[in-house]
Amino acid sequence: MDSFTQAVVKHKKIIFFAFVVASVICAGLATLVPVNYNTVDYLPGDAQSTIAIKVMEEELGGELPNARVMLANVTILEALVYKEKLAAIDGVESVSWLDDMIGLDTLKTTPLEFLDASIVENYYKDNYAVFSLSIESGKEHSCVKAIYELIGENNAVAGEAVNIAETQEMSVSEVLNAMVILLPVIIVILLLSTTSWVEPLLFLLTIGVAIAINMGTNIILGEISFITRTVSPVLQLAVSLDYAIFLLHSFNEHRRKHEPGTAMKLAMKQSFSTVAASAATTAIGFAALIFMRFGIGADLGLNLLKGIVFSFIAVMVFMPVLTLMLYKAIDKTKHRRLVPDMKNAGNLLLRTRIPLLILALLVAVPCFLAQSNTEFIYGLGSVTATSRAGEDLLLIDEKFGRENPLVLLVPRDDAGKEAELSADLSEIPHVTSVVSFVTAVGAEIPPEFVPREALQQFYSENYSRFILYTDTAEEGEEAFAAVQAVMDTAAMYYDTYYLAGQSATLYDMQKIVSLDTGRINLVAVIGIFLVLLITFRSLSIPVLLVFSIETAIWINLSVPYFTGQALNFVGYLVISTVQLGATVDYAILLTNAYLRNREDLPKKDAIKAAIGSNLAAILISAIILATAGFTLAFTSANPIISELGFLLGRGTLLSLAMVAGVLPALLLLFDKVVQKTTLNGKFH
Repeated sequence: MDSFTQAVVKHKKIIFFAFVVASVICAGLATLVPVNYNTVDYLPGDAQSTIAIKVMEEELGGELPNARVMLANVTILEALVYKEKLAAIDGVESVSWLDDMIGLDTLKTTPLEFLDASIVENYYKDNYAVFSLSIESGKEHSCVKAIYELIGENNAVAGEAVNIAETQEMSVSEVLNAMVILLPVIIVILLLSTTSWVEPLLFLLTIGVAIAINMGTNIILGEISFITRTVSPVLQLAVSLDYAIFLLHSFNEHRRKHEPGTAMKLAMKQSFSTVAASAATTAIGFAALIFMRFGIGADLGLNLLKGIVFSFIAVMVFMPVLTLMLYKAIDKTKHRRLVPDMKNAGNLLLRTRIPLLILALLVAVPCFLAQSNTEFIYGLGSVTATSRAGEDLLLIDEKFGRENPLVLLVPRDDAGKEAELSADLSEIPHVTSVVSFVTAVGAEIPPEFVPREALQQFYSENYSRFILYTDTAEEGEEAFAAVQAVMDTAAMYYDTYYLAGQSATLYDMQKIVSLDTGRINLVAVIGIFLVLLITFRSLSIPVLLVFSIETAIWINLSVPYFTGQALNFVGYLVISTVQLGATVDYAILLTNAYLRNREDLPKKDAIKAAIGSNLAAILISAIILATAGFTLAFTSANPIISELGFLLGRGTLLSLAMVAGVLPALLLLFDKVVQKTTLNGKFH
């Protein structure tokens, strides 16, 4: 350690230049990292719906219909012209309309009143026409923009592709919006809690360099999710500012007796273990997300883990250099500490410890059960609910009814078997129609007598395609029940089958996420428990600390259940590990102080002193993290990000309440147990 600190202090200019160059290069690279807005792409490769889409693309080509366009006040011929214009837009792979169902010549030459009304009214009624489009993945934003320009304000477009495009539009400036509000608030908090006007600048420059390097190195990953791009910089800033505060506080202490270079060496040595332990617990919480099979969690977890590593390196290498270069400015801008002394807070919290402990124990079990039964949202429908896309969806559903297609692929077999399957599929609740070769052409007509273009709609070399139209929402009990019923029906006829469609994808997502939830929570708890076990060399202390933070998490995640709100699954998965990893530091700080004081003081005096000397630091850290969460909540137009922000802000405050109000009571209550289960512990 001595040689490391010596090297850092000796080579200040080289280190400073290297970090500045790296951050500038990485800031440029960060703008080149592709962002993925389609959550479906993060399903594992062995998911049923993922395999179905792959098989369908290989066998039949094209993508599933993922958008609907409705035109008002158009004739049949005008609608056909619009169909050609829609098909010509870059990114539109196919456009389906009435002519594909009954034939173009028939549509042009036969009066509407002589056509099958049950078919016609699915596509054209009261001079309104509705088209089904397949939009290429990755081109949703430009494609939807071109469609809007073509159809104008008085017509409508909706669907999953529109939701993705809207999500992309919302996410473009969200990080900037969040930082514009967050940075001034953090600067004010730091000014109040430090003793120099320059110190907040040191903190923000150090973590800013780490964020730039982290986001730029994402270029090696190929792409990141829109959630990672929006959330990662804000979380990295909020959770790693503590490391910089620890180091500078130690430096200021040693400056009283030593010259700046020596003081910094001593500060680096003294704060290394504290910063490393704090970073380790946070990193484990983030690393747990990597164990998710659903790729968004792994994407965000890897990015945050990488960010914590870069923040740790920046604090232990770049910040000492920056501080030594600016220490004269720090000295010249000294001011008195503006945060009030909290040494008397211990007396107040101790008087309320028993009621708070009883309250925590009473709510722990109900909140644990409640958060386990929270209803989740898996799709992007909530993102566009209040936008034009949401309004257009209501207009289309009102005119033509809700359309939620599923595509079933089964091995190509005899027409009689397919006719039986079609009949059974049409009997499933919420299946409004089944389009297959036997329903559109007829089981009695041999395929070789059917035009090649028409045949390709239903048959590949190996598979038959059935298109099922349902009237359910994309997700929910009815939609998922319909998906399961279709697969159960197909299983009665074939050993191999594949089901694709938005509901099928979200159904798989639900199953995978439900398994991920238990896995990553267990990994996070075990990992942090082991770090605490090593840190405190105690069997009981990790239990007390994990219980305190986990109870705060249960309360936080139970709120949606008790308020009757559905919670986006991303928020649930992320916050359960992020809140544990990011806020367990508060419990570590307080417990460390208690154990040090306990060597010389009775237990009540020890906890009073621990609270008095550490509550201000815990409070500042919690306010910064909570502010980051609430800033995301109020600046993001994306409900997924906004909801995650609320969970983070509320969860941080709950963790603060548990550490300040309940953990002291637990430490006093189990003091004798702690003594007996702590290795080489010294107690008064």
